Amino acid sequence: MDIRCTDKELFVFNKIGHAAADLGIEAWIIGGFVRDKLIGRNTKDADIVCVGDGIELANRVADRFNPRPPVAFFKTYGTAQIKLKDFYDHQDIEELGISEKGDDPLAERGDDSPAEDGSAPPSFRKEGGGEAAFEIEFVGARKESYRYHSRNPEVLPGTIKDDQDRRDFTINAMAISLNKADFGTLVDPFNGIKDLENKLIRTPLDPLQTFSDDPLRMMRAIRFAAQLGFTIHPPVFQAIKDNVERIRIISQERITDELNKILLSNKPSVGFDLLYKAGLLHIIFPQMIDLVGAEFVDGLGHKDNFYHTLQVVDNISRHTNDLWLRWAALLHDIGKPPTKKFEAGHGWTFHGHEVVGGRMVPRIFARLKLPQNEKMRFVRKLVELHLRPISLTKEDITDSAIRRLLFDAGDDIEALMMLCSADITSKNKQKVKRYLENFELVKLRLHEVEEKDRIRNWQPPITGEMVMEIFGLTPCKQVGDIKNAIREAILDGKIDNNYDAAYDFMLKTADELGLKPVI
Repeated sequence: MDIRCTDKELFVFNKIGHAAADLGIEAWIIGGFVRDKLIGRNTKDADIVCVGDGIELANRVADRFNPRPPVAFFKTYGTAQIKLKDFYDHQDIEELGISEKGDDPLAERGDDSPAEDGSAPPSFRKEGGGEAAFEIEFVGARKESYRYHSRNPEVLPGTIKDDQDRRDFTINAMAISLNKADFGTLVDPFNGIKDLENKLIRTPLDPLQTFSDDPLRMMRAIRFAAQLGFTIHPPVFQAIKDNVERIRIISQERITDELNKILLSNKPSVGFDLLYKAGLLHIIFPQMIDLVGAEFVDGLGHKDNFYHTLQVVDNISRHTNDLWLRWAALLHDIGKPPTKKFEAGHGWTFHGHEVVGGRMVPRIFARLKLPQNEKMRFVRKLVELHLRPISLTKEDITDSAIRRLLFDAGDDIEALMMLCSADITSKNKQKVKRYLENFELVKLRLHEVEEKDRIRNWQPPITGEMVMEIFGLTPCKQVGDIKNAIREAILDGKIDNNYDAAYDFMLKTADELGLKPVI
């Protein structure tokens, strides 16, 4: 495996190496940057660990740029961050001596020189291209010890070995030297590169201790399995199952951050299935567990709504990276367990589950510390409307029904239609094909009615202010009744969607209420 850096990245790493050398300390790139470069995954940040003061190194590195980037530091944790953008030109590269072949001015040996253990290091050279923004985190090497009831460790200065020992997984414990004597050498004490090749998630040390020390690592293991398509080593997965109760000491914000990352992976079902099988989902998201399983009475059963939901999430993930649309997919049937009922001679029903599910969304978002703003309202709206387009495939589609759907969905109609398409699942491929063909007819009718009536985000041509002025009213129930009557008449197609038709209908409705115009 090769580590191929962009010219911008190599430029920065040379500056870090020189700055560390000036301070008389050693430094390495460690963790996710190394992992992602080895597997060809895009990355926009890097972690630097040094045997010394990470904040001091960050400031020395910043001094080497003109203009000097600001250094954000957290003294309590001994960490610092630099965000770099548009940070060099070709003259800078020439001064550093980086040639088109990616020669490294710090390294006196060639790419193929052996490492200290006799193994050949990966190639560490320039690769063209790359974005002009880069985030660098600096921290001093450390060793940690934990108290059982807290995930806040006691931290002491340490060596590069100590720092790699405390890492969560072997694939995240690999480091690349930035030191003159062995610049570019891979430091891989736990054979993480082999685990990358085997697509395996293992812990550097005893997994029971690893997860007890920091229970969030259990969710990170599952998140990496979902993101990378890797398998969790069986003893590691067993250790997760044995430690599930420890997740309770982790803050909800950090748990939800991992849930979001799982939901944004290419195939979220992998992560949620592992969360369920490990027992973590029972603690962090019990409403999802209520969806699990299929119940049968008199030979009549319903689908397993948990795995149906995961399939819907996977379906929608093929078409969008929108986190909140994925949340809508995850919660679209969350109201089924409380509405489930068996009706003799008919079977299982979930009447009104979309309404109940919509009401559950704010509570779920609050518990998970998700935003209570327009994002939550978007998810709730889609949960409440997700049956409407599908129901239109089972009847003659009237313009009135289409207009009402367009009016209620507004600008979210495309997202709603995407969710509804994803919700069409069955083991019977012909059945799915037939439903999707019928659904295409609904899409066509939506387009036709929208082109004709322009009803999306529509407001009736007569406003409440106009009603009050014409009839000499103050805000009251009669004003609302007249406005609603006009809106319903237009949506039902009883009158045309224009001012004259609405005005005449308003006069008629007001007359029935005993109101006369004053102007």
